[in-house]
Amino acid sequence: MNTSTNSCIVPTFEDSNRYLASAVVYGLVLVVGLPLNTLSLWILLRSHGCRSPCAVLMVNLAVSDLLLALSLPLRVHYYATLHWPFGPATCTGAIMLFRINIRTSSIFITLISVDRLIALVFPLRSRSLRTSACAFKCCAVVWILIICLCIPEIMRLFNSLKQCSEIIPCFENQSRSENSKVFPISQAVFLLILLLVNIASTVVVIIVLKKRPSAGAAKVNNKMNVILIFVVNMLVFMIFFLPFTIQLLMPNENKAQVLRVLICLASVNCCLDPLIYYFSLDSFWQDKGKRQTDVGTYSLSRSMDRS
Repeated sequence: MNTSTNSCIVPTFEDSNRYLASAVVYGLVLVVGLPLNTLSLWILLRSHGCRSPCAVLMVNLAVSDLLLALSLPLRVHYYATLHWPFGPATCTGAIMLFRINIRTSSIFITLISVDRLIALVFPLRSRSLRTSACAFKCCAVVWILIICLCIPEIMRLFNSLKQCSEIIPCFENQSRSENSKVFPISQAVFLLILLLVNIASTVVVIIVLKKRPSAGAAKVNNKMNVILIFVVNMLVFMIFFLPFTIQLLMPNENKAQVLRVLICLASVNCCLDPLIYYFSLDSFWQDKGKRQTDVGTYSLSRSMDRS
């Protein structure tokens, strides 16, 4: 490694296989995630619109994943060539798109679980709360809050990268530019709280469904789909967000390689989020004119099936 400043430690070609592996992973995520999220967003807007709170939340989740996928070509280029010709501003933007995706995705996934939980447990009393307008307001607050909280982080990262006058080590040694422990620890605690909310929602749903009598095969199949909604949400958290969260609580020394691996892993979440859309919205792949209301699933699909 060659060193100019503490935040300008640049990679050499001695570990080129590791960087090439990162380029391959990001390339695969790009090839799968970009068309999949583009298709999902198109289906959500065309077939479901924004007529229900769940659809509104999923549209915002798809937008967040799509923004991450659009930044991946820059990561592929950097790890394939170990060269960054685009300047510190572009590097800062690409890094922050990933961080914003982690934060917004975790919030939107949790909101989807909470929305589904309320729809199942309180299908009638929640009608005034579970509206598209309310979901739009919640999503707007999430985006504004996350972007505002990221502004100091953006400034620190940009100023750190500006010190690298000759070679910009974009995406590498990102943790070295973070002098304060407050923000990483706060983010880790917040993500852990969201994980607990998802776990609690899953447990409550399983208990509620067990207490409700089954009435035929259709009813049982619907119960399984409902459980899958929460299980998929919880697994996304545990597999993709939890390792990255634990890393935030670790000391900075000697964790650059671990950070690189965990960022690759967290990026894969944008390829699996469409599973959430599939299990959460009844008849996800059908045109809105062909969908029919199922009395047995009224509490979960009434908002989707009303024209």
